[in-house]
Amino acid sequence: MNNKYKFVSVDIGKCVGCRVCEYACSMEKFKAFNPAKSRIRVVRLYPHTNAALNCRMCQDAPCVIACPRKALTQSQENGVIHVDDKLCDGCGWCVKACEFGAIALDPKPTVCICDLCEKREGGPTCVEWCPEKALELTTTDGLSQKARIEAVEKLAEAME
Repeated sequence: MNNKYKFVSVDIGKCVGCRVCEYACSMEKFKAFNPAKSRIRVVRLYPHTNAALNCRMCQDAPCVIACPRKALTQSQENGVIHVDDKLCDGCGWCVKACEFGAIALDPKPTVCICDLCEKREGGPTCVEWCPEKALELTTTDGLSQKARIEAVEKLAEAME
């Protein structure tokens, strides 16, 4: 599935699990260092492999479709999912519909979904603050191109 919208992607080879992205996000959104309020989540995949999970700005987003109260809407301009806190009752249907595990329930109850810090001039704060430069703003086409380049480089190294 091709996705025209940009999203924050993680290079799991660079992510060390420091969680600076979670702290930067919670500070940007809630003016508090509280990773539980972060819109990006760091998870450990293997003993030495970490990955940051957040919204992939899916076209025809399953979370929006699944919301029974129509509390979620998607910007056609940039793909960002907006949450109407007045309509969201924290039912969690969007959480179950998300293929990437990128939506979290907030104690309000409402949901937290990455909005790419769309009101912030410098773009996503998590990308800016990642000390390992493991996060980048990209598209699915960008990820595919990067994977092809890396595959060709590895093949070239193997042939040397």
